[in-house]
Amino acid sequence: MVNLFSKPPKRRNNFVRTVPALQARQYTREKRHWLKLDGTIALISFAFVLIGLLFTYSSSAFETTQFVKRQLLFDIVGLVTAGFLSQMYTRLQRMKIFRPINLLLFTWVLLVIVLFTREQANTHRWIDLGFIKIQPSEIAKVTLVIYIADCLDKVSGKLAKNWKVMIHPLIMAGITLLLIIAEKDLGIPALMGFVFLAMLFVAGAKWWHVSGMIGVAGIGVIVQMLIVPYRRARLFSFLHIGNYTDSSTNYQVQQSFLAVGSGGWLGKGLGNSELKMQYLPAAHTDFIFSVMCEEVGLFVLLIVAGFTWILIRGIMLARIAKSTFNSLVIFGLTLTLCAQAFFNMAMAIGLAPTKGIALPFFSYGGTSVVMTLVMIGIILNLVAVDSAQNNLREDPTNYRNRNRL
Repeated sequence: MVNLFSKPPKRRNNFVRTVPALQARQYTREKRHWLKLDGTIALISFAFVLIGLLFTYSSSAFETTQFVKRQLLFDIVGLVTAGFLSQMYTRLQRMKIFRPINLLLFTWVLLVIVLFTREQANTHRWIDLGFIKIQPSEIAKVTLVIYIADCLDKVSGKLAKNWKVMIHPLIMAGITLLLIIAEKDLGIPALMGFVFLAMLFVAGAKWWHVSGMIGVAGIGVIVQMLIVPYRRARLFSFLHIGNYTDSSTNYQVQQSFLAVGSGGWLGKGLGNSELKMQYLPAAHTDFIFSVMCEEVGLFVLLIVAGFTWILIRGIMLARIAKSTFNSLVIFGLTLTLCAQAFFNMAMAIGLAPTKGIALPFFSYGGTSVVMTLVMIGIILNLVAVDSAQNNLREDPTNYRNRNRL
């Protein structure tokens, strides 16, 4: 007997795709496809990692091989992390735990904890976990750029009209930099202050507002250098580099000059540096560029050219980014990386005061190496995501592109 009150079964239309099925296919297809990375930045970065490993061995092998072994481990961790972030950073950013404000607050926690750790080299910069030392100020370089980019993205177009919107990012950046200064570190705050002001200007702030901040920041840096005795001695040593009598303050620069000058045009050859034999302090860290000059001569200009190309390429990619956030993050991280490199190289040849700041990719160090490669991974991801979106928009009539949009 037929039940007249029951609804007839619905016929399935095999020619119509439902939205959930379309979304499932889109998700599956995205998982199967790797983002295409920017070859220039990736290739230069990988080459720098290999060359840095070579010179870490050259500058420290006469003492022990532990430095190069640990550097190899740091490089592997950094490369794996960079590869992961180059594919997943944009997705991670959508998660609540990886939001810019959470990253910055986590950095503040580390910066406060490090103030209560055991003093090392008259500073509080490292959290010693036994098997590794974490330097929170290196982490702050990345998280601060991401947070400031997020703040400026939210007020995009208002900076030139209302200066008050700059107060919030200025306070957050100021707290971060003051915490780093409390560690007795002035180099990274000066570097990140410069990057912060550059990001403000690029985001649309008026030049006289930025100029005023530069003046205030400059006065603060000068005061910090004058009231602390060893910083004051370094400043006077730099200003009178040829005839400064305090040999203890001027010793590193003098030995660096000897290393750079004795290398000549073509250098003494790989592994043949003489100044690294206990004459040049921090030969495998802050002054590794001096050892490179001594061993390969003017071929170090290829390193300078590599950082210059990363800077130019990063600025070009930031200009064509599809969102203000992506543009500012690419610009900020690229400027942080290259400004630090140029300062370190300038310090080695006497064009900048002596400061314990590493040469990215090359100087020995765990947190520094890993965070340098983290910057590269984030830059590659944001560029690749923008490129993938452009490719989808180029041909919307294509069957595959239509299903992925």
